Amino acid sequence: MADAHVLILGPPGAGKGTQSSRIADRFDVEHVTTGDALRGNKDMDISDMDTEYDTPREYMEAGDLVPDAVVNAIVEEALGSADGYVLDGYPRNMEQAEELEDMTDLDVILSLSVSRGELVDRLTGRRVCDDCGTNFHVEFDQPEEEGVCDECGGELIQRDDDNEESVNNRLDVFEDNTAPVIDHYRDHAGFVEIDGEQTPDEVWADIEAAIDERV
Repeated sequence: MADAHVLILGPPGAGKGTQSSRIADRFDVEHVTTGDALRGNKDMDISDMDTEYDTPREYMEAGDLVPDAVVNAIVEEALGSADGYVLDGYPRNMEQAEELEDMTDLDVILSLSVSRGELVDRLTGRRVCDDCGTNFHVEFDQPEEEGVCDECGGELIQRDDDNEESVNNRLDVFEDNTAPVIDHYRDHAGFVEIDGEQTPDEVWADIEAAIDERV
């Protein structure tokens, strides 16, 4: 099923990354995230786009947001080189959703639904390995030794943007920009809303069934 075209949507903390990795493994598709796509194409020549810099790398090194036009071009490149994919973290707004419609046809659109209170609990409790980036949680996914990564022994830290004020700000941004994208896709034949408050295995069972049914 290596030609499945899957889009996964949901707020920060909904579990998109975890479930996307399982989709990629189970259905033998590429896991395409905007972050990975940017890192993989950071030296792409964008000098013809009339942007401030000539490569994405220059934006990233300057700490500036990469313009939508550049992100769109990079996502298109990543999708074009993949037989099948699960797209995670894009589109973030309606303009990007319209661009995506010109790039590719989607088979399945998964929307992970999680209440705001649950998202705040998940995100403020998240701890990330400072060395390898593995995620843990103070309540739901504790390491064997407190403060120490099971994978590599690195120190577990709370990211600066995982404090309550930052989390609520990120959720507000999601509501303003990305929630309308989810509403836009509700009429799509491949749209499936998934209860993201179930256990990860229960969420996965629903996702696997939805993709099997539609691809």
